[in-house]
Amino acid sequence: QVQLVESGGGLVQAGGSLRLSCAASGRIFRFNAMGWYRQAPGKQRELVASITSGGYTNYADSVKGRFTISRDNAKITVYLQMNSLRPEDTGVYYCRLEWGYGEVWGQGTLVTVSS
Repeated sequence: QVQLVESGGGLVQAGGSLRLSCAASGRIFRFNAMGWYRQAPGKQRELVASITSGGYTNYADSVKGRFTISRDNAKITVYLQMNSLRPEDTGVYYCRLEWGYGEVWGQGTLVTVSS
């Protein structure tokens, strides 16, 4: 069974930075894409950024120029470097893995940006 373990969330002041990590464990040796989604209180889950194993990236307009997604194919790990954080970036951030047998979601990590 493949699982995702997220880390790096926390409380930060507006303008600060955080780095999220998400590592896959279990019998997995390659993936198609990994990404980060977030869900703010009272809102639907939305895509923040995604990256394919080949390095193609996609970002939500609201985070372009501030967030950077990267991956380590050998470790089946994805990172999200978040700079210039804003209060509206607050939410639970979920990692998603897409591979040959479907998709897997992480349990979520809370990011809180204070004004």
